[in-house]
Amino acid sequence: MITKDKQCTGDIAAAVTCVLERYFRDLDGETARNIYAMVISQVERPMLQVIMQKAEGNQTRAADMLGINRNTLRRKLSENDLL
Repeated sequence: MITKDKQCTGDIAAAVTCVLERYFRDLDGETARNIYAMVISQVERPMLQVIMQKAEGNQTRAADMLGINRNTLRRKLSENDLL
């Protein structure tokens, strides 16, 4: 069980687990909804920002780094207001 004082550290999966445990704890009995969309929306934008920075703005390289095609990357950049 994650305590309130424990920081979310480690690999990405551990960080997501920690944050989700905190999210459920903070719900305090309320019903959780749309968790998948919430997690994807919170992770996708910063991931795209970092990858685009590492690829120095080169969408072809960024798409290759992500393992997706360039058209998909452009769509995701557009959806996240990063174009």
